[in-house]
Amino acid sequence: MNIGPYALANNLFVAPMAGVTDRPFRRLCKQLGAGYAVSEMVTSRRDLWDSLKTSRRANHEGEVAPIAVQIAGTEAAMMAEAAAYNIDRGAQIIDINMGCPAKKVCNKWAGSALMQDEALALSIVQAVVAACEPRQVPVTLKMRTGWCQSHKNALVLARAFESAGVQMVTVHGRTREQGYKGQAEYDTIAAVKAALKIPVVANGDITTPEKARDVLACTGADAVMIGRAAQGRPWIFREVAHFMATGTHLAPPLVAEVKRLLLDHLLDHYTLYGEFTGVRSARKHIGWYVKTLPGGEAFRARMNSLEDCQQQLQAVADFFDDLGARMDRMPAPAQALAGAGMDNNDKKQLEEQEGWAA
Repeated sequence: MNIGPYALANNLFVAPMAGVTDRPFRRLCKQLGAGYAVSEMVTSRRDLWDSLKTSRRANHEGEVAPIAVQIAGTEAAMMAEAAAYNIDRGAQIIDINMGCPAKKVCNKWAGSALMQDEALALSIVQAVVAACEPRQVPVTLKMRTGWCQSHKNALVLARAFESAGVQMVTVHGRTREQGYKGQAEYDTIAAVKAALKIPVVANGDITTPEKARDVLACTGADAVMIGRAAQGRPWIFREVAHFMATGTHLAPPLVAEVKRLLLDHLLDHYTLYGEFTGVRSARKHIGWYVKTLPGGEAFRARMNSLEDCQQQLQAVADFFDDLGARMDRMPAPAQALAGAGMDNNDKKQLEEQEGWAA
């Protein structure tokens, strides 16, 4: 599969999730089998570009190409300027956010709120494409099926976006009104795929290798995008890839491997965020890894009180050493469930910190 001039390793994508898919997480998912990863959304507001949060989101050091950056905003000229800003900082693909359902974003008429104003949405796409084309940077877009059940306009918009020069469209199979409730539907994605010549990516509720296979089959999509199911379970990409190639399941990872992956992830995380922020922002990742493991909830509560990187690393190492003494591999039920969803505390934390978007 290709996006513009870039040949991708496979058709298994990491969804852009603010507060989650930072550089360390993207690198880890690519290492474990993801063929493509899109960054956290970067604001189009120039006055925030010098903020520490934006500078971290625009950091792609050591990341495997292609480097894709998602931008969010409500004004065509500002979005075009944001595209150019991120290209100057290494972006090779620009993705437009029209899928985020978070109130913090939609209240400002960004994200999926743009789907309510089709003329504005199209003008933003046209401006961003015009800014990217001279620099030979492909533009992609992620959206929902519509704003609400009575106004599903993904097909209409997707056709317009293709005509305007967008080179790939991702559709999350829910309306903005649904948020993450209920079940994703794939009929709309299938209709979009049938109507377009450019690649179409299916997103929403893809949590197992079987689900990835079934969604590709029922939609005809060119790729699947996995978000929440990769939280605490980044090896899901190699599991899906193995299943698609062989029809058999890959064995659950060894406890020792998960320990190594998480410790390496934490070290990379601290490098990007520093100790004060890093030890705190790492807590959600650790929580997702251990959430369904024996003793995980108790460990999570104790770990959240630690405020030193070395203490956090040692606590994680000790937890997995103890787990490894009892079992060689991750337990199958935990492997199937870890990271597949967030509890209310997880959601509240991310929404408050980041305006989270899966």
